[in-house]
Amino acid sequence: MAFAITQNCCGDASCVAVCPVNCIHPAPGEPDFGTTEMLHVDPRACIDCGACADACPVDAILPVDALTGPLKTYARLNADYYADRDPIAEAADPAPNFHAWGPPVFARAIPADFAPLDVAVVGSGPAGMYTVQDLLLHTNARVTLIDRLPAAGGLVRYGVAPDHPATRKIGESFARFHDHPRLRLRLGVEVGRDVTPEELAARHDAVVYAVGAPSPRALGVPGEDLPGSLAATTVVAWYNGHPEVPADAVDLSAGRVVVVGNGNVALDVARVLTADPAALAGTAIAPHALARLRASEVREIVLLGRRDPEAAACTRSELLALIERDDVEVVVDAEDHRALRAIDAAAPADKAGLLRGLTRRAVDWSAPPAPGKRRVVLRFHSEPVEVVGDDRVRGLRATGPAGEVEIAAGLLVRAVGQRGKPLPGLPFDERTGTVPHSAGRVRGLPGTYVVGWIKRGASGGIGANRACARETVGSLIADAVAGGLPARNRRSAGFTALASRLLRTPARSRR
Repeated sequence: MAFAITQNCCGDASCVAVCPVNCIHPAPGEPDFGTTEMLHVDPRACIDCGACADACPVDAILPVDALTGPLKTYARLNADYYADRDPIAEAADPAPNFHAWGPPVFARAIPADFAPLDVAVVGSGPAGMYTVQDLLLHTNARVTLIDRLPAAGGLVRYGVAPDHPATRKIGESFARFHDHPRLRLRLGVEVGRDVTPEELAARHDAVVYAVGAPSPRALGVPGEDLPGSLAATTVVAWYNGHPEVPADAVDLSAGRVVVVGNGNVALDVARVLTADPAALAGTAIAPHALARLRASEVREIVLLGRRDPEAAACTRSELLALIERDDVEVVVDAEDHRALRAIDAAAPADKAGLLRGLTRRAVDWSAPPAPGKRRVVLRFHSEPVEVVGDDRVRGLRATGPAGEVEIAAGLLVRAVGQRGKPLPGLPFDERTGTVPHSAGRVRGLPGTYVVGWIKRGASGGIGANRACARETVGSLIADAVAGGLPARNRRSAGFTALASRLLRTPARSRR
């Protein structure tokens, strides 16, 4: 019986490297790698060895015969990825698709007598930790890992929904490097507040910034700054116990919540705010959030998307996690006949096709939600025009097939993406929200590098950072071997003070 990759796939391709028959695709180097929502096991080539399941850092790979409930769909989703392969050629040559032999490739050349580098990595989220992993496993570098928060983990700790515990397990893989003998972990240290970029550069041969994209994108409509209008980043940080978000940041006293956006973060918010609190007890959800959910008056979440169902920003796996729940009714707004036609015309495995079995319901947006089972309403072809309210949010005016409509709501969540913010001493592109770079090298600053969302923009899941980090570390090593790193000024005025502060700063949490 073959294995199948399921919802939690992080895409970092750890499974590809251990597969003995090359049956997991797209693989690194293939055109589709990094563009698909998940990796896929070819059931015709899989030899059921289980090596991929052992290597998966998020427990996303399971035997097909062990798939139950909503996970059963993933047997078909894996097989569908290979549906366009020639069945006649397969029948003529049914042998497993082994890797083709090719010339050896040495992507990095490090002299045997190369002196160890001292590298600072700023940010302990996935991008930072893939960078740390690469440096510690493949070089003799000494690494100082710095994070401004009192606990390590970044988005793995504060961005993954608490009802996705398997996805959070990758944090355990990263955490094993916190005790590596060549790593020094310094938490609660903020660049620009506690140390300057110049001081870091003076202390280290190279500095890699992995600071993410923490700033929410704005809707650009009147009223979006009213009380009761929150960025999705705030809501996610709130239910994950982020130390900078107060326990009372999210008010759940409204019957209806509008979430603008239908990407994965928007679906996470909708799923958590409508969840049975008993099902979240025992997860990593913050205690204050669980207490508020137990007293929540939210009965309905409206997910507002501006495009067709097939173009929804979420992945199929996250959509399945929402629509196949038993405790919440998920409906499609029946007013949008264009969306309904798209759903009816879609193939079963298409994103729109997954919505075919959902109830289609006309909604009275001026009335409060009906009592009873909580529900999520999917509204497509709709954009916000104005957040309505005097001293706080009481609704949202939005476009729709029949013209503008006012949706009565007491809470608005803006889930339309994130962007980086300027870093002291580094160049910044306001248009893209990233640091200008070339293969990770910060332009104009030799010895300074970027990785992750601050490098490429806020796109791609956890696993996308692995290839991103490989490129940046490759650039760093190439510069070091070529003698392109600036000489450290160990006698600079800032060096002694910085070294003293970093040595005094305790590693307050390694979890």
